Amino acid sequence: MKLLLDTHCWLWLKEDPARLPSPVRRRLLRDPMNLVLSSVAVMEMAIKQSLGKLTMGRGVSQLVAELLEDGVTPLGATIQHALRLVTMPPLHRDPFDRLLIAQALVEGFTVVSADPHVLAYDVPSLDARK
Repeated sequence: MKLLLDTHCWLWLKEDPARLPSPVRRRLLRDPMNLVLSSVAVMEMAIKQSLGKLTMGRGVSQLVAELLEDGVTPLGATIQHALRLVTMPPLHRDPFDRLLIAQALVEGFTVVSADPHVLAYDVPSLDARK
């Protein structure tokens, strides 16, 4: 099963792993090849870092390089992902999260998030709060 992590889950995993409950953290660290890094999450981190809304111990490019080196699977945003947004209910206003959900729906991935708005969608999910 491929796990598509919400942006905050990537940040917690790499910057503050204790924020993830032990069972979730172990599952994510068990096999990095089952983890999917969306370009959407990278865009969100890059934009927030450039605006000063995200501070990390390293730059986004270094974080991404480390994840790819670990064997994480990259995923680009496609037109098919964008078009899936048309049929999604408006449960969440965040465009990054909505596109991540659309990617999970199109690709058949499980979303990992602690955001109740993301978890409200009818998509396979792993609650990162438990």
